Amino acid sequence: MIIVTGGAGFIGSNIVKKLEARGHSDIVVCDILGDDDKWKNIAKRELADIIPPDALPGFLNDNSDDIEAIFHMGAVSLDLWNWCAENETTLIYASSAATYGNGEQGFGDDDSIGGLAGLRPLNAYGWSKHAFDRRIARLVAGNAPQPPHWAGLKFFNVYGPNEYHKGGQISVALKNFREVSEHGKAVLFRSHNPDYADGGQKTASMSRCGCRKTRGHRASTTSARERPAPSKTLPGQSSRR
Repeated sequence: MIIVTGGAGFIGSNIVKKLEARGHSDIVVCDILGDDDKWKNIAKRELADIIPPDALPGFLNDNSDDIEAIFHMGAVSLDLWNWCAENETTLIYASSAATYGNGEQGFGDDDSIGGLAGLRPLNAYGWSKHAFDRRIARLVAGNAPQPPHWAGLKFFNVYGPNEYHKGGQISVALKNFREVSEHGKAVLFRSHNPDYADGGQKTASMSRCGCRKTRGHRASTTSARERPAPSKTLPGQSSRR
């Protein structure tokens, strides 16, 4: 079984689609399906279950022997990290390129405690993702229990299928397409970088690339390098191989 949190959203639903295309049939989506059209993103998928976020802890404990991996596209969660470590379950979570701030410190993948400490996010969202990355770095450096396979994906600007439900939060690419279609022109960003003309910033298509950088294990959108499983179990933990 594979769980995708935020699985009905833009990125999550594309992960679900790709997993299904690769032959995975036991996929569970954890998300809130409200009054918007987000449900359409997964309407064609063959899903084992759909659960709300508040039901996730109980679902994990009830199905711990069957869960192979969790793609966590929701808010960062140390509880989920700890659960995956205790139950030896692969975890791939969403960090963000917002952790790099204005880019003055570069975009390298120095995953050390000191390397991450040098980054300066510019907003609360980037800071929250960065704080979690730094916490994981400290846990790993201290040899604390960790999932047997894990990766943190730093998503840059992406666009593509299944973002139509996002309203004003849609990608610039889609926003500009709609503006040009309706008015014949689009309002572009003014550049602060002399290397790029106004409106010259670049993005990546979700159909081609899910992320540009990762932390923890360096990984593509489809695989992560293996890290040896923890040698010790926590008190009361039953080891599952």
